[in-house]
Amino acid sequence: MLKTNASVAIVDDHTLLRNGLANLIRGLETYAVLFEADNGKDFINQLQPRLLPDIVLLDINMPEMDGYETALWLKRNYPGIKILALSMFDNENSIIRMMKNGAKGYILKDIEPTEFRWALDSLMRKGYYYSELITGKLIHASGQLDEPNDSPKGPPQLNPREVEFLKLVCTEMTYKEIAEKMFLSARTIDGYRDALFEKLAVKSRVGLVLYAIKNNIVNVYECA
Repeated sequence: MLKTNASVAIVDDHTLLRNGLANLIRGLETYAVLFEADNGKDFINQLQPRLLPDIVLLDINMPEMDGYETALWLKRNYPGIKILALSMFDNENSIIRMMKNGAKGYILKDIEPTEFRWALDSLMRKGYYYSELITGKLIHASGQLDEPNDSPKGPPQLNPREVEFLKLVCTEMTYKEIAEKMFLSARTIDGYRDALFEKLAVKSRVGLVLYAIKNNIVNVYECA
């Protein structure tokens, strides 16, 4: 069940596009536009701690404070706000950078209204929106990762529970849901995550997903 009138803040320096998105959102039963902003600084200035948006629709390329900086600021200050990145660019570097900075979804500006609604619904129901675009770009990026030039080393040895955790990380489940699935406490799951960050030399959930794909622990369909 979706939250009634989930609030959305729109951050985009293109007024025409921003107004169009606002009108589209206002036409959806379960969503409402909380406010609009021209850039990251304008967004932060308008943000009220007692009236936070559920979703921030965040453009990447903006003057003064772009989407990368704004997403990272939100990740550090209001991690509960769901960020849906909005861009004209579909390259994997932009996608991975935004996801590392806290974005829970990534859509293009020429998206169909139906998929836009799916993205909003997925964010509210699951906390993430993994489209075919994101999955495909992540897999392509994993194939471009450079191998070290020194003597080859085998991948770190993972125990069965670590492998199970890694597979679940590649789904849309939250860490809380993963803990419930594995019959473990949230603190234990945090321990698994931090241990794998160190063991696999990655710094984020995106890094774990890329590692799992590259080492054939999961396939594309399991990450969708």
